[in-house]
Amino acid sequence: MPADSSGELLPNGIRLPAVWPPHDRDLQSAISAPAPWLAQPPAVIPIDVGRQLFVDDYLIESTTLVRECHQPVKHNGNPVFSPETDLEKNGGLPIACPKSGGVWWDPQDQIFKMWYEAGWLGANAYATSTDGIHWQRPLLDIAPGTNRLLPDLQPDSSTVVLDHEAADHTQRFKMFLRPPDGPEGTIVTGFVMTSPDGIHWSDPAPSGISGDRSTIFYNPFREKWVFSLRFLEEGRIRRYHEHTDFLQGALWEKGEPVFWACADELDPVNPATGQTPQLYNLDAVAYESLILGVFQIHRGPTNEVCMTTGTPKITDLTFAYSRDGFHWHRPDRRPCIAGTGRPGSWERGYIQSVGGVCTIVGDELWFYYIGFCGDPTKLDLDWKKNGMYANGSTGLARLRRDGFASMNTTGDAPGTLTTRLLTFNGRHLFVNVDCPAGELRAEILDETGSVLAPFKATICTPVRANSTRTRISWDGVTDLAALQGRHVRFRFHLVHAKLYAFWVSPDAAGTSNGYVAAGGPGFTGATDKS
Repeated sequence: MPADSSGELLPNGIRLPAVWPPHDRDLQSAISAPAPWLAQPPAVIPIDVGRQLFVDDYLIESTTLVRECHQPVKHNGNPVFSPETDLEKNGGLPIACPKSGGVWWDPQDQIFKMWYEAGWLGANAYATSTDGIHWQRPLLDIAPGTNRLLPDLQPDSSTVVLDHEAADHTQRFKMFLRPPDGPEGTIVTGFVMTSPDGIHWSDPAPSGISGDRSTIFYNPFREKWVFSLRFLEEGRIRRYHEHTDFLQGALWEKGEPVFWACADELDPVNPATGQTPQLYNLDAVAYESLILGVFQIHRGPTNEVCMTTGTPKITDLTFAYSRDGFHWHRPDRRPCIAGTGRPGSWERGYIQSVGGVCTIVGDELWFYYIGFCGDPTKLDLDWKKNGMYANGSTGLARLRRDGFASMNTTGDAPGTLTTRLLTFNGRHLFVNVDCPAGELRAEILDETGSVLAPFKATICTPVRANSTRTRISWDGVTDLAALQGRHVRFRFHLVHAKLYAFWVSPDAAGTSNGYVAAGGPGFTGATDKS
């Protein structure tokens, strides 16, 4: 990062420039631009917040291991939520899907909660689940006999965030809603609202202008609300606006949101369309020690072409990672969740992510996503009535916890990974590792690279397990208290193994103090205190 010492210092040791967010980026400078925190990482990296993931080389000084990027596996029982009610069928374009919306675990009520769009451009609605698979539509007191929310607002998309740290309980839930485009040339603003229960919402307050599919997320590392704003003046791109106050942050002026992100030349072209990829939407959430992003990439055809056949456009999802909350690292451009492209498939195309991005259920990350089947019998020239937007449902895909990338041994050869200089205040080293037929050992080095005698690999109890949370121990050593605040390196020795993450916990149970995305059973708030 730049030598400027006047900017904000993040928990992971990154020092931001004094002028933030960057105002000098544009479409050309963003093409394959490397993240600055990879080009020049801090000399010493604090690791007290969250599990430390190997999605990039930020933590790695040297290694003989090979990185492997992993993708979620779709649930066999998909879709888990489909249009059934009159509200969701909406005069012939049935959908029941968040379109960002939100899926969160609420620890106060001990249930999963979903905010979704019922019927294409129809109504905001609400559903709940005790297991994340089977969903109910509670009848609410807003539009009697339905689960409808906000009867006076029509959504094009919306995002709901559960704010565990809200000082005012009446603002525990935050929503940003962007209505459909009006007649050509109409300036469209969004609306922001708050709620104590996610059901009864405050009067809507207007936001600044933006394109459709604009969304929000919260960056807890900097305590900022981030508006992920879509603009079309340079194709489908994203602009960025941040503020410490959610309601005040919505009052941006025209031209104030800065250029943020776009698709680039590393995003593959779909051979069926030949169209240059574009960034359709960007949802994000804090996960453990970083910001996890989901780029929805549009690969064509154009809306006009889709309308001639009543079939959904091709969009899919790719993972992205940020350690400063603004710049993105995208090591794997393969879709992590894609449509089938098959006629009649519930997820033929138009794949989209949800607000909150993922929940944590046991040893898995659960990614809810939406897909569209389309309807080739509806070829209305009005896009709001065309079958390309018909038959949208919600599915689920699963990934190992921390499982975005692993550092692997190759064949029978043993391998090592040595971290950069780190500092911590915890007491117990944990790993997420897959090595039931091999092993992992660890040792700790001082600033000069010498192994500290009590923490040699030869006296480390070998780990031979497939576990998302395993504590490392050494003979004769109780904990790492003697190393608190010192500058040290970890060196991992692996045989037939995949290493996903490591962290130093304050307790023997393995608490990470990291962020837990949209939460899950067992979590009581925004961070891992279990």
